[in-house]
Amino acid sequence: MSATQGGDVDRVAVTHTTPAALDLRLMLPALIAWAVVAWLSGGPSRHVVLAMAIGTAFVSWGSFRCLRRSRRAHNSYQFAGTVALTGLALLAVCGSALGQRAIDRAGPIEDLAADRAVVTLTGTVMTQPRLLAAMRRGDQSQVVFTMRVDDLEARGQVSGPSAPVLVFASTVWAEVPWRSQISASGRLAQPKDAQGDVELYGDVVAVFSPNSSPVLERAPPALLRSTDVVRERLRSAVEPLPADARGLIPGLVIGDTSLTPPDLTEAMLNTGMSHLSAVSGSNVAIVLGAVVVICRLLGIPRRWRAPLAVIALCGFVLLCRPEPSVLRASVMGLIDLAGLSASRRPSTVPALAGAVLLLLCIDPGLARSYGFALSTLATLGLVVFARPWGDAIARRLPRRAALVGDAIAIPLAAQVVCAPVIVLLQGNITTIAVVANLLAAPMVAVTTISGIAAALGAAVWVPFGTALSWVGALPALWIAGVARACDRVSWGQLEWVDGAIGAWLLTLVTVLCIATGPWLRDWAARKPRTSVSVFALGASVLLPLPPDASWPPPDDWIVLMCDVGQGDGVLVRTGTQSAIVIDVGAEPQLIAACLNDVGITDVDAVILSHFHRDHTGGIAGVLDNASVSAAYVSPVREPAGEADRTLALLAQAGVTAHPLVAGDHLVWTGVKASVLWPQADRPVYGGSVPNNASVVLDIEAGGTRILATGDIEAESTSRLRGLLQGQQFDILKVAHHGSADQDAELVAGLNVSLALISVGADNTFGHPTPSALAMLRQAGMVVRRTDLDGGIAVLDRDGELSVVTQR
Repeated sequence: MSATQGGDVDRVAVTHTTPAALDLRLMLPALIAWAVVAWLSGGPSRHVVLAMAIGTAFVSWGSFRCLRRSRRAHNSYQFAGTVALTGLALLAVCGSALGQRAIDRAGPIEDLAADRAVVTLTGTVMTQPRLLAAMRRGDQSQVVFTMRVDDLEARGQVSGPSAPVLVFASTVWAEVPWRSQISASGRLAQPKDAQGDVELYGDVVAVFSPNSSPVLERAPPALLRSTDVVRERLRSAVEPLPADARGLIPGLVIGDTSLTPPDLTEAMLNTGMSHLSAVSGSNVAIVLGAVVVICRLLGIPRRWRAPLAVIALCGFVLLCRPEPSVLRASVMGLIDLAGLSASRRPSTVPALAGAVLLLLCIDPGLARSYGFALSTLATLGLVVFARPWGDAIARRLPRRAALVGDAIAIPLAAQVVCAPVIVLLQGNITTIAVVANLLAAPMVAVTTISGIAAALGAAVWVPFGTALSWVGALPALWIAGVARACDRVSWGQLEWVDGAIGAWLLTLVTVLCIATGPWLRDWAARKPRTSVSVFALGASVLLPLPPDASWPPPDDWIVLMCDVGQGDGVLVRTGTQSAIVIDVGAEPQLIAACLNDVGITDVDAVILSHFHRDHTGGIAGVLDNASVSAAYVSPVREPAGEADRTLALLAQAGVTAHPLVAGDHLVWTGVKASVLWPQADRPVYGGSVPNNASVVLDIEAGGTRILATGDIEAESTSRLRGLLQGQQFDILKVAHHGSADQDAELVAGLNVSLALISVGADNTFGHPTPSALAMLRQAGMVVRRTDLDGGIAVLDRDGELSVVTQR
């Protein structure tokens, strides 16, 4: 019987047949073009022009060599063709980037942003408005989205630039319809002046902060308005469900995570499952696969299945919003589906390379997008490794369990290939991700398909959609349960080197493991006892201790950074049960738990660096759980609402608040502090005034010297640089949660050995940014961060600093 006849024989023949070789000829040009555009992004245009000139030279040389192929060897012809393709890829992508840059930066908007001018603009909403609840100004959350400017009025002149801007607005703007045209007045600023890491939101020319409510100039097209109705009715349909199911179903179906509980979001991030609640290639593949299966069950002719799948995909994209991330996921999902087919696998690598080049030509800003990198790498892993790894595993299993091979290989391939980028973002390796995704995988498709059915049913009648959503509730609760259970595993995350060095190191380790995999497998089979011993030794060295082995910390800690989420909360010990508290985070219960963990009942002083809520919101947690002797605050009472609330709470507790300015000195038992900033006679200009008015402290605790920098930005650090030059500190409390707005010259001159970053694991600003982490490492600092380590305690043992972490 041939390999194409019969059911069982077909499976045996396919799994033992040597897979067809992958065509990698277009992948190298695509990767080179991608790397060049990412490297040149944000640089001078002349560098892009130089890259295009090099591309032209490559095309000319490669074409000339190919025309003379009859006189050359076949390998030389292939090399020349690859060089020519690389040149064409460079020309296409760099040319597109140059053209896009010229369009985006035409007009006066960059100059107006540099002057922080007040303007009136009309523009089109390009991304769905998102609520940022992790960081607050006063008592109001912020709404963020991107908008392309259509008309601009400033300084008596009207222009029509086509420039992308990032909008930070009040919650009044939360209901602005996607793809509508709106107008408003407000202030422009340069991207570097924005709260958070603007790069996460794309390549924007300016930041716009409106000071008025939006005026709707043109509603979205009727088709898009109908998808808004479906999205809203899906949210209404899932309202009666348990909290985890209510949050996960809209996330899996339309990428709407607004209803997901924060602790579940963090658990999914820690376990490598966050891709499930975003529109990814796997969602697209599930939708397309379901359409194909339904067509087959209904007996629809094969020639109609592809058009129906395309129609279903278009509807799914419209429902999820055809934003760049969704379009990218659609392309990658199509390739994923083809890559898992043995017959189509050889053609999927050229298709992936072509898709990368096409997407970069459409939107060159994707070159520096982590989402694009993760999506592409995950697809590459599925295309290259999922099928052979799945077949290899299946050959070692009983025939009835052959499908388990694919179930294991798919998340394993995606995780292995994406791990270097995940390290760049998180600073650690998620060791539990494959297990978590494997356990959740059987329920993902059920939840997604039932969620889509619920959305369509709710569009007709919301109670009908609710009934359908209950079908997906149990699978969704299973997924949430897997995320929470795996997040509690002590060895679920493995510490790794931060930043680009860690990413390249993990890439090298991954390549070596894949290349030597067959040899290692054979060696382990020959020497099982030795291999088990080596594995056990490696695990004992690399895997972390259980949390209860090191927390609460020993009683001789001197500085402790509490895990208060996206905010600051630092304790400096003054006695057995006493300490000073520098900032208190946003949530009272978090700072209260930290005080209780280490037995602090007496607070000699609360120092509030500035009045942003992520530094003052938890003040009640200190006042209610400890005896507070005094309070010291920033002299700049902005934002006014949060400042008034905080000072009122202190007054009610009978605690007097004293403003601090440079030159003040504070002394407690075993601890003294000098105030370095703000200076009373030098007002702060530019950037965020509350941040730049942060109280900066030079603290001496025993023999340890700490620099606590609040949230100061470039406008303040440039003035502090001369004052601190040549000073020797032991610990740096990194400013603004590791934002991109750091002063590299100041940090490099501090001679600090340990940097502490207080940052929330689920923050939406990308803190700490890769640029900040790289800067700290280049200065020779060991970096500890609360999003990965939990609470961080610093001990002084015979003049040597040691660190104990909660996780």
